Amino acid sequence: MQEIKENPNELLELLLEKCDHQYQEIQLLKGKLEDHTDVDALKSSYEHTISLKDEKILKLEDEVAYLRRRIWGKSSERFIKEDPRQRRIDFDGLDLLPAEQEQAEEAKAEIESFRERRVKQREKRKPVRRPLPEDLPRVEEHFYPEEVSGDMDAWTELEPEITEVLEYEPAKCYVRRIVRHKYVLKNKTSQESQKESSPIVTASLPTTYRPIARSYAGASLLAELMINKYVNHLPFYRQIQMLKQMKINLPPPTVNGWFKDTADLLRPLYYRLKELVLATDYIQVDETTVPVINNEKHKTVNGYMWMVRSVMDKQLFFHYDHGSRAQNVALSLLKDFRGAMQTDGYGVYKMYEYKKGVLPLGCWAHARRKFEESLKNDRRRAEYALEQIGLLYEVEREADDSNLSYDERANLRESHAYPIIVVFEKWLVNEYKKVLPKSPIGKAIKYTYDIYHRLSRYHLDGRYRIDNNLAENSLRGLALGRKNYLFCGNHDAAEDAAVIYSLLGCCKAADVNFRDWMVYVLSHIHDYDEDYTIDLAELLPSNRVKRNF
Repeated sequence: MQEIKENPNELLELLLEKCDHQYQEIQLLKGKLEDHTDVDALKSSYEHTISLKDEKILKLEDEVAYLRRRIWGKSSERFIKEDPRQRRIDFDGLDLLPAEQEQAEEAKAEIESFRERRVKQREKRKPVRRPLPEDLPRVEEHFYPEEVSGDMDAWTELEPEITEVLEYEPAKCYVRRIVRHKYVLKNKTSQESQKESSPIVTASLPTTYRPIARSYAGASLLAELMINKYVNHLPFYRQIQMLKQMKINLPPPTVNGWFKDTADLLRPLYYRLKELVLATDYIQVDETTVPVINNEKHKTVNGYMWMVRSVMDKQLFFHYDHGSRAQNVALSLLKDFRGAMQTDGYGVYKMYEYKKGVLPLGCWAHARRKFEESLKNDRRRAEYALEQIGLLYEVEREADDSNLSYDERANLRESHAYPIIVVFEKWLVNEYKKVLPKSPIGKAIKYTYDIYHRLSRYHLDGRYRIDNNLAENSLRGLALGRKNYLFCGNHDAAEDAAVIYSLLGCCKAADVNFRDWMVYVLSHIHDYDEDYTIDLAELLPSNRVKRNF
């Protein structure tokens, strides 16, 4: 007690120090508690970010796999199972009626017999070298043995051995010099000649010799330039360089002017072609990109070229509307069409489900492509889907090999293809719930099921095709051409290209010689300038029987 009295503030200091220490510990604990709350929030944020990153990685991996398939993968989408013994329809988990299952199994067995028979027939065929065409001119060269060169009378000549070798002679240019003679009457007196000028008559220049006014380009030269660019995919500047080797110098602006003038000459025929195609009752529609220079942005942008093909008439046309792929372009282009319209799954065509008089059809090739791209993602499901689609195509091959009529083809589809279609639709519904919606197999199933009502309609009429491949084949020339000439200078040049592509595409569809047709048309197009009773459709390639080209 004495010590406390001697130092009375010591106890107070000890108590204050202890309180201060406890206060610091409390604050430290509070800080840790707050830090723990922040850690949980931060952890949740990190987990969300990681999940987004994982989704992005999966998406990029799918894109890389797709690009690898496009660059190094096989181009054919026909699917043949590696093990033929595993070709069976797996009905496990499907809500099928016994009758549907039995019909599908019977149809599959018969379809596989079609395939086996065709494979056996293919094995019997042996490749044979085709003879050279008989109508080609032949230049004979004779060679005699050295042994008989001295005494021909001592030898009896037998049937010679003939070897034919195909040679090529480059094309040549020439100048057609047209001399138009002038005449004047002889019985005019000098006085009369002073009062009035003597009548001079000159032979008129036929328009067949000069399609473009005030131009020295003949129909054959214009045809050569157009065909080389839009069929053989040679840009104008390459053709100009090739002509220089023949000592012919054509300025690039002159050639570009000829292109525009040629498109203007053929434009009325192009408009008539559009009317005829849209007047049919079965068309295929597709679209593709075409690079066009945008002068405002000073760069090349992707415009869209639409293609409409009349399947039964073997006629088609391309349509360019300022490079747009919007819905209003399809509305204005196809507003008067009535009939069956076959397209891919592009969303614009969905509106025609509700248009009276139009029957939308789908494309099985696009659906097959989706499953082919998802093989690495889910091989089991993708293989099953490809096998069922392959059975549908096998029915079409059997109809082609048997040369069936349209009614017979429709009956074959109804008895063999339709049971497979019923089974496949129920499989799509059942499997979509078991896959990730954003995975490649999920996207393939969703794409197919969303347009399944369109896909299944092709069996209604034997004229309808199972896919849109005819339209896609018509776009290949444009796809190859844009890799060579790179771009169109502006929207007007793209519209002019649509005119040329349309008419030359009709030549290909009708199996008409491009050069003969274009030379004839450019030589006779002015015959229709004043006589409106003549139908321009007579000049179309499909009317080659009426015209000599």
